[in-house]
Amino acid sequence: MKYYSLNKKAPNTTFEEAVVRGLAPDKGLYFPESITPLEASFFENIEDKSNAEIALEAIRQFIVPEIPEDILKTIVEGTLSFDFPVVEINKNISTLELFHGPTMAFKDVGARFMARCLGYFNKTNTNDITVLVATSGDTGGAVANGFLGVKGVNVVILYPSGKVSDIQEKQLTTLGQNITALEVDGVFDDCQDMVKQAFMDKELTSKMQLTSANSINIARWLPQLFYFIFTYKQLKSKYKDIAFSVPSGNFGNICAGMVAQKLGLPVKHFIASNNANATVVNYMLSQTYSPKPSIQTISNAMDVGNPSNFIRIQELHNNDFETLKSNLSSFSYTDNETREALLELYSDFNYVADPHGAVGYLGAKDYLKNNEAHVVFLETAHPTKFLDVVEDVIKENIDLPPQIEAVMDKEKVATKIGTYEELKGFLLK
Repeated sequence: MKYYSLNKKAPNTTFEEAVVRGLAPDKGLYFPESITPLEASFFENIEDKSNAEIALEAIRQFIVPEIPEDILKTIVEGTLSFDFPVVEINKNISTLELFHGPTMAFKDVGARFMARCLGYFNKTNTNDITVLVATSGDTGGAVANGFLGVKGVNVVILYPSGKVSDIQEKQLTTLGQNITALEVDGVFDDCQDMVKQAFMDKELTSKMQLTSANSINIARWLPQLFYFIFTYKQLKSKYKDIAFSVPSGNFGNICAGMVAQKLGLPVKHFIASNNANATVVNYMLSQTYSPKPSIQTISNAMDVGNPSNFIRIQELHNNDFETLKSNLSSFSYTDNETREALLELYSDFNYVADPHGAVGYLGAKDYLKNNEAHVVFLETAHPTKFLDVVEDVIKENIDLPPQIEAVMDKEKVATKIGTYEELKGFLLK
């Protein structure tokens, strides 16, 4: 499989180079040259397969033979060492819980998969690779955990000061070893802009090998398609039409679900559920894409004003607006509406969600006003990661799971920066 830049001004390249580079030389995101649908029998007999067998079959065409199939099988098995349960909320809505991994966020899948791929590619490399990543919340912790101790890989995480939860901050600032945290005076978009600028800085890239572990990286993005297929496996015998409501920030997660759809996964529709950062909601209404500075909300991992992966979504739909509109709806919600949804889920269904899942639930309900399907909203992080918000709404104390307790008493270690020049100086040191 070759990968091309969506800016169409860089040479096509291999999976390895796409992973190691992160961004193409023309600043474009990498995209696979082709997506070949799986055999119909794969989905017809999916209940007979383990999650690891499903994932290997789904991802194989994008990676083999660059990573031999037996090695890829080991990578997949190591990535998927936890459960992906679907919990019924009512007869029309379920939730896919993606918080059973080591950092209790959906990004554990992509981060663990990418870390293992990069570890494989780097095993004979005598030069260190620096993974440079911006986080609006959960990416940082997942990447830090996934890459912790990986030989020849140093991780530098940029996060916006005061705009991630206390637990999220602990998860990315307390690990040490090959993990460094930079606390940025700004918002997530500032962090992401610094990362992109670093990739394009020839003085910097001539002295060190940089790659990214945001969902712009092909190895972080693609494996997120796994759990959409796992959901179908669990619901296939119960429901004819299944739609997904995905809490969306940088749009990598919902985009990966659309790749699963291209592989043949029967999905009736996708719903991009957003907070006040409504760039895509406005685009779907106006056909005008106008990124805006991000707005801080209680669902902070979605505080993205210029979602990088939306260009991949457009490519998947042949850059045709009507085709996209037939497959994607998008809604946005205020913090007050999110709090009301948290309370409704708890009071009416005895389900404790996190703010991102609550936004997904609202999107599911809005879609069902005019459509028939069973809608699965993604619960992307454990509610204890947003303890102050959730406990304040439901008026109950939530027990901390072991993964969270393990970091609570550790000391935060982070370096404060405010400009790209400070980031560059830090990296060159």
